[in-house]
Amino acid sequence: MMLIKNGRVIDPESKRDEITDILITANIISKIENNIDAKGIDTVLDAQGKVVAPGLIDVHVHFRDPGFTYKEDIQTGSKAAARGGFTTVVCMANTNPPVDNKDTLEYIIKECKKSPINVLQTATITKGLKGMHLVDMEGLKKAGAVGFTDDGYPITDSSIVLESMKEAKRLNVPVSFHEEDPKLIINAGINEGKISKKLGIHGASYIAEDVMIARDCAIAAYTGAKVNIQHLSSGSSVEFIRHAKLMGANVTAEASPHHFSLTEEDVLKYDTNAKMNPPLRTEDDRIKIIEGLKDDTIEIIATDHAPHSKEEKEREFLKAPSGIIGLETVLSVGITYLVNKNHLTLSKLLEKMTVNPAKLYNLESGTIKVGGKADLVIFDADEIWNVEKFYSKSSNSPFLGQNLQGKIKYTICNGKIVYEDK
Repeated sequence: MMLIKNGRVIDPESKRDEITDILITANIISKIENNIDAKGIDTVLDAQGKVVAPGLIDVHVHFRDPGFTYKEDIQTGSKAAARGGFTTVVCMANTNPPVDNKDTLEYIIKECKKSPINVLQTATITKGLKGMHLVDMEGLKKAGAVGFTDDGYPITDSSIVLESMKEAKRLNVPVSFHEEDPKLIINAGINEGKISKKLGIHGASYIAEDVMIARDCAIAAYTGAKVNIQHLSSGSSVEFIRHAKLMGANVTAEASPHHFSLTEEDVLKYDTNAKMNPPLRTEDDRIKIIEGLKDDTIEIIATDHAPHSKEEKEREFLKAPSGIIGLETVLSVGITYLVNKNHLTLSKLLEKMTVNPAKLYNLESGTIKVGGKADLVIFDADEIWNVEKFYSKSSNSPFLGQNLQGKIKYTICNGKIVYEDK
């Protein structure tokens, strides 16, 4: 048994926000009451002055296994996630080989069972990530895929998108889309704007994102499928999502921490550690992303945790891969850039990292309730810490060396402590 004493328990789903105790028996929350007697309890955690919240859920991570395990693997990614307060993550399918077949999926699921946290796996939408032919979505769902995405490889064929949404609707699974038309991009990873011009290179215009989001919102409204639009970066794209919801589309949207905290100007400061797809855009775009978070046009915060080796990121800008890691810093970035600046309450921030992601993937987690799973995070919302090192194999982060507010103290998954700040 485990007892968490005197913590500020915040549960966004029930709107609970109070100082109380939580008793865990095996892997289940058995009591939520004041002054629970600690006598005979194996493990007692004093959470006075700390927040106790549902374990965080990230619906967009890359653990690079199989095929790119020099960047990350399922176990190192899991440790990084636990350090960041996550008890559940959803892995993308653009591995090598891609997750478009049962053998690869079954290998990953087997490796995931060794993880200290809940690691779930998507499958691709199209065979070989080529955007031409649908995978056997029904068969892959039966084999354990929790959703479908070609993330990293935008699907330009509208007929394929339509068919995938129809099948997803039939199977009651989410489909997630990376929205950038490659035919409208000269160089990926940097915004087409004043910074790209200053560097003497062409970049990726916001129109490449907007046109695909507009298309997929229309198809989502037509099919009724559960559609997740990944990592919004364009302010006008937020408007498309907002309009799609008014049309009755079952569309959710996610924002990554870098898109609400950084802009294209940061490319000059962080070089390739500020290179990602879609790219950092203007201050106006950043403000509109925040407005979308505030009015729930954007319901989910997801990291798009994308590890790359030091050698890869040290290449010249156009030859370096896009993407940054984010699991170990996202809660702190959210507190520093959203809560402290009065854009979101702490409860609202947690809602976008717990209950809303759980709803997208039909998970029985993301909340604190008697009889529910003991997936919890305990953190100090006021502690300032310096980002010095990572549990991830990679360190490609613009937040390296920065002071952030909000420090994870414990992560508890299935009733077990899987991370402790020491």
